[in-house]
Amino acid sequence: MLRVLMFLVPLALSVYAFIDCISTKDDEIRHMPKPLWAILVLLFPLVGSISWLIAGKKRVPAAERPRQWVAPDDNPDFLKSLDEDKRKDDDPKREES
Repeated sequence: MLRVLMFLVPLALSVYAFIDCISTKDDEIRHMPKPLWAILVLLFPLVGSISWLIAGKKRVPAAERPRQWVAPDDNPDFLKSLDEDKRKDDDPKREES
């Protein structure tokens, strides 16, 4: 089991680092161009992956990141619109057909 982990952990780390590297925007990469980082991660899986994770990408704290898309059930505006729709449906002044 330990032999398998010694193979799978570096493999998973290098796959993650490679995908992260190629999906990162060019303006967020530090120190070297993106193709050079990708080659480093592929040729030296353990060292290249750790180097990429530590020094290759600009890391921004979560509080400073721009807000991204929010799922409808977490979006306060969407939930408010649901409440307004429900009030309109429950309005006793509404004409019955």
